[in-house]
Amino acid sequence: MSFKVSSPILGVPTNIITGFLGVGKTSAILHLMKSKPDNERWAVLVNEFGEIGVDGSLLQGQSGNEQQIFIKEVPGGCMCCTAGLPMQIALNQLLSEAKPDRLIIEPTGLGHPKEVMQVLSTKYYRDVLSLQKNITLVDARKLSDPRYTSHDTFRQQIAIADTVVGNKTDLYQAEDKEKLKAFVAQVASLKTKVIFAKHGVIPFNEFDGETRIEVLPPSYLHRDRQTSVSEEALSEELIPESGVIKATNQGEGFKSIGWRFASEKVFERQSLHQLFQTLNVERMKAVFITSDGIFGYNKTADGITEVELDECAESRVEIIADTLDDELEGKLLDCLIVNNMSEIT
Repeated sequence: MSFKVSSPILGVPTNIITGFLGVGKTSAILHLMKSKPDNERWAVLVNEFGEIGVDGSLLQGQSGNEQQIFIKEVPGGCMCCTAGLPMQIALNQLLSEAKPDRLIIEPTGLGHPKEVMQVLSTKYYRDVLSLQKNITLVDARKLSDPRYTSHDTFRQQIAIADTVVGNKTDLYQAEDKEKLKAFVAQVASLKTKVIFAKHGVIPFNEFDGETRIEVLPPSYLHRDRQTSVSEEALSEELIPESGVIKATNQGEGFKSIGWRFASEKVFERQSLHQLFQTLNVERMKAVFITSDGIFGYNKTADGITEVELDECAESRVEIIADTLDDELEGKLLDCLIVNNMSEIT
């Protein structure tokens, strides 16, 4: 696939921000956006494991195009699948639209960052992008869980890092920092830097400078899941008359389920919050139109957070878990406010 735009785009500083599920990547990107110079245009390419796509709405609802920040999603699993085609299509569209001064790429927590780097290093992007430092966020408390430390993606995320950020330090035990340093020394380059942060607050200077990670020619690209164009469009497909679209996905030892709800469906905020409190999931992200306004939700093992958003075209929720609740759709619909005569009658 060739790269064609109406005017040349050259040497865009590009950072990959990666990390496993629930480590705080979105929070880190939101904080990074605060460092954007007023005269610059930034672009963010977000990849999600689930088919629905929620991160774009969460980021957009807390930034917006008035700040010259342009966001595009690649839902449905690792964006390097099928020879990188979904990623290249989305990236070309984003660069053409935004003509950015900086590009930020957030692969899914279950994605394959080495293969993402390989796509970015092909001849199509060699002059267009300038690969800067790769940042990997890690929750050092997870190093006691072999499901993480033996997971190929988790280890790969650390191996490609210029800087590993031990995030959520306010929740650490005394030995957690030293455990992370030892694990990074085992898995990553000797040049890999380790720093620590709370709430994804990373100094802007950690993102500047060319990556030290050597990328081999793309002789292999991950193809675990053959993603079709129609599947990729699911997050943008018109919602049917029922007002609901549901989608599932699985891979890398996890399952996901998600829904999109038409904009006229308004939810009762307190009912949603009560439902979310009961969920036993690895990860949940959501944006909901409620009677109290528009809110974004983020649930991990550490609890649930709620943030008010400026805008949202529709309600969306995506859940990643080992097992999925077959009754969850009904429970979500029970949180709806009956707000038009056709529903009453």
